[in-house]
Amino acid sequence: MNLTSRQEKILTCIIKEYTRTAIPVGSLNILKRYLFDISPATMRAEMAFLERHNFLYQPHVSAGRVPTDKGYRYFVNSLMKNHSLTQKEQVLLQQELLKQKIKNQRLARTTAKLLAALSHNLAISGLVEEEEYFQSGIQEFLSQPDFSDIDEICRTVEVLDYLDQSIEKLLKKLEPGKVSTFIGRENPLSKSKDCSVIISRYQLPRGQTGIIAIMGPKRMHYDKNISLIKYVTNLLED
Repeated sequence: MNLTSRQEKILTCIIKEYTRTAIPVGSLNILKRYLFDISPATMRAEMAFLERHNFLYQPHVSAGRVPTDKGYRYFVNSLMKNHSLTQKEQVLLQQELLKQKIKNQRLARTTAKLLAALSHNLAISGLVEEEEYFQSGIQEFLSQPDFSDIDEICRTVEVLDYLDQSIEKLLKKLEPGKVSTFIGRENPLSKSKDCSVIISRYQLPRGQTGIIAIMGPKRMHYDKNISLIKYVTNLLED
C-alpha cells in the first residue's frame, strides 16, 4: 500500500530517531523534534494508522513506537535518499583497497576491516572459490543495545560458526554487482529477527568471485551502509 506524504515523513522521522537512540519513539517527541505543523491528536492518529497497517509496533503499552520489518522495507525501497561518502572515506577506501588489490594479498581481510571501521557494524568479506571468509567488527556489533539479551546474542553469533554454509546458500540469490538488502526476518545469515544484512557479489578483474557484506541491528544506517557496499564493489570490480 502507498502512504500519504505526511505518513511517509512521519515514518522516516521515526526511523531516523529510533536509529539515533534505540528507544521507542513517542508522538510528542516526533512532533517537537521534527517541527510538524499538526496537532498532537493528529500525530497520534497517524502513528496509530501506521501501527494498524504494520509499519510500526508498540513493544509495551506505555512505550512509543518502533519500526517493523515492513516499515524498514518501505523506507529502503521508497523513501531513503542516496548517501554520499565523504571525501575522506573515499580516499581511505581507494588507497587501502587498491594497494592490496595490486599486491593481490590480504584483500578480503583488509576489506572486512575497512567496512567494519566505517560502518561500525559487523563486516564480512571473502572469495567464493577459496571458501574463506573474514569478519571484522564483532565486538562493536554486539555492544549495540539491540543485543542486550543473551539469547539474541547467541542467535546472532551463531552465523559466524556456519558462515561458509550460509553464504553458499545466499550466493544463489545474488547477482554480480547488485547490492541486496535483507531486513530482520528476511536475513538468511542470522536467526535473529533484529539483524539486517546488506550484501553484494563482485567479480575481480582476474575472474575470482567474492562477496562483501555489512550486518548490523535492524535500525542500522541503511543509506550509508548501502553506499559503502556499492562503492567498495565498484572499486573491487574496476
